[in-house]
Amino acid sequence: MGVSVAERQKEERLKEYIKNLGSLAVAFSGGVDSTYLAKVAHDVLGDKMIAVTAESGSFPKRETGEAAHFCKEQGIRQIVVQTNELEIEGFKENPPDRCYICKTGIFTQLKGQAAELGIEYVADGSNVDDLGDYRPGLQALKELDIKSPLREAGMTKQDIRNLSHEHGLWTWNKPSAACLASRFAYGETITLEKLGMVERAERILEDYGFIQMRVRMHGENLARIEVTPDELARLLSLREEIVAKFKEIGFTYVTMDLLGYRVGSMNEVL
Repeated sequence: MGVSVAERQKEERLKEYIKNLGSLAVAFSGGVDSTYLAKVAHDVLGDKMIAVTAESGSFPKRETGEAAHFCKEQGIRQIVVQTNELEIEGFKENPPDRCYICKTGIFTQLKGQAAELGIEYVADGSNVDDLGDYRPGLQALKELDIKSPLREAGMTKQDIRNLSHEHGLWTWNKPSAACLASRFAYGETITLEKLGMVERAERILEDYGFIQMRVRMHGENLARIEVTPDELARLLSLREEIVAKFKEIGFTYVTMDLLGYRVGSMNEVL
């Protein structure tokens, strides 16, 4: 996998942008985008950069563990902030602007943590591809003056994957991720129990080798599984085993989405 001249130019713009910030706290989830951003920011700023990871029921525990491992491996100072989105007013009711509510609460907390450590700016890992979907959380970032260096450098998801591969980051081909709250239909109450059910269900699919997938939850007991179209036949062949394990978690009904995995499928009703 090669890196194009345009991608190298974007990385140089990214480095220059980060350098001009002087100090930076990267909201670090361990995903493709924030891992690459954390790596470059640390290379540019050294100890004037920190990774800040939010830990709560909305973020898979496996992701949190991988984020901690990466920071230790790279020598990046990591701060773990305990957050509870369910206590943020309006979040658990799951309105269409849930992401705005959530990011406002979490990034306000992260900004406060960064300020206490003498770090002037906070950044997230959004890229230019994120502008194409319904993402109310971007408005929250704008209002809080959260920096988005990857977007400022004009980077797409594919740019980030290619450059991550060149830097030897194992996340270069990691599946796209999103917080567990995105698995619920708008208007349906989010609880810690439901978040746990979804996390355990997706881990079951991961253990079967499904890479890019989601378990969407409808009501109190229906799971809608999304896998990539080329994996639908394999999912169907495993249906009895998977249904049995999902029922142990608490699901009564287990369905397969025939359209397969797609970003933001819960936004189709808006």
